[in-house]
Amino acid sequence: MLNNKSILITGGTGSLGKELTKAILEKWPNVKRLVIYSRDEQKQFQMAQEFPESKYPAIRYFIGDVRDLERLKRAFTDIDYVIHAAAMKHVHIAEYNPDECVKTNIGGAENVIKACLTSNVSRVVALSTDKACAPINLYGATKLTSDKLFIAANNIRGKQDIKFSVVRYGNVMGSNGSVIPFFMNKKAGGVLPITDPNMTRFNISLKGGVDMVLHALDEAWGGELYVPKIPSYKITDVADAVGPNCKQEIVGIRPGEKIHEEMITSSDSFTTYDLGKYYVILPQVTNWNMEEYIKTFNAKKVPVGFNYNSGDNEEWETVETLRSLIKEHLYPDFEA
Repeated sequence: MLNNKSILITGGTGSLGKELTKAILEKWPNVKRLVIYSRDEQKQFQMAQEFPESKYPAIRYFIGDVRDLERLKRAFTDIDYVIHAAAMKHVHIAEYNPDECVKTNIGGAENVIKACLTSNVSRVVALSTDKACAPINLYGATKLTSDKLFIAANNIRGKQDIKFSVVRYGNVMGSNGSVIPFFMNKKAGGVLPITDPNMTRFNISLKGGVDMVLHALDEAWGGELYVPKIPSYKITDVADAVGPNCKQEIVGIRPGEKIHEEMITSSDSFTTYDLGKYYVILPQVTNWNMEEYIKTFNAKKVPVGFNYNSGDNEEWETVETLRSLIKEHLYPDFEA
């Protein structure tokens, strides 16, 4: 799929960007060019130690901000596929710095779309979050706006051969700022802070996130919002898995946090289909034949009123499965 293609990842030095880079270089050794676009020179320097240009001649490191349209246009020259992962992602930081979050998550999305439409880019996948579903915080609201912008971009592409799609998923296990590394750092102190003992979250591995991005890149017809079928976990089970002998101290939820996360609301159910491994929320107006789409992907309409909520999920991680995942994917020497 990606051999002889040029790919650019905005926010490419983040956890998912690095995992995407690893997967692309391993699966498609003849990739033409892989551009890592981000504004953090230190993270680029560190990533270049792991993926040096001397060993991976296709890779390039571009300093740039998604707020800078002209820089994006230059970076997108001769790029075939764009994966948009750049964003301000911390809920409480966005609450305290709302204008900065809007400039990056909404203004940046607009700039990426504009740059794609003025280049020869053919496929665009934007990364979303469960917090964009029925948002109660600014971060989620900006990402919902971003989702809408990318989906609507299919309506203004004219005759250009370009497809925009979105992938939405839950907490990426082990990503920067996520709860498991946070608990691992706190474990030695004997106390793990718990926001609320009833809190639940969706859980997806970095590999699962990568697989969904690559699926959208390969399969999207334009306008889809993909949602993975993934398990939930209780925050108290994560604490028990990491530090069974630690005291759990209830500290209260932070501004903008939910007890449970949704990825599909009942209002979305009217345009949501089950694809097997994923759900997909389709736009109300498409540029392609719906009957043909349903037949091609064996898509099954979900019942009216269906919603996908981390607190009502049918699949759950346990303390034991969480420990296995931590050992397998994050810390090979982990012992509870």
